[in-house]
Amino acid sequence: MLKDFKDFLLRGNLIELAVAFVMAAAFGAVVTSFTENVIMQIVALIFGQPNFDSLAIVIGDTPILYGAFLTALVNFVFIAAAIFFFVVKPYEAYKAKTEEPAEEAPAGPSEIDLLIEIRDSLRAR
Repeated sequence: MLKDFKDFLLRGNLIELAVAFVMAAAFGAVVTSFTENVIMQIVALIFGQPNFDSLAIVIGDTPILYGAFLTALVNFVFIAAAIFFFVVKPYEAYKAKTEEPAEEAPAGPSEIDLLIEIRDSLRAR
């Protein structure tokens, strides 16, 4: 049983998944830093504050902190864009280059040919 567990842990897919998880966490930290320290500073030049966290609507005594949501949304959009342009698109281009064209299946008789064959076989009865 211990050997089976060891084989499971050392199987390629699990190792690849662990490496991908660690790399994604590191990549996310880099993009988050870029967003907070570069992009949001440009936002500060335009709007006068480096993030939207302080934006809120107060209804009665309850503040609705929609600014924190906007800041998280901006971070998400930049992380998603970075992953799309720096991971997904290059991977798709690589995959398109390395894939061999699929062989076409041999063409069988068409539907009309089959119907003609059925008709002829019924006539022969």
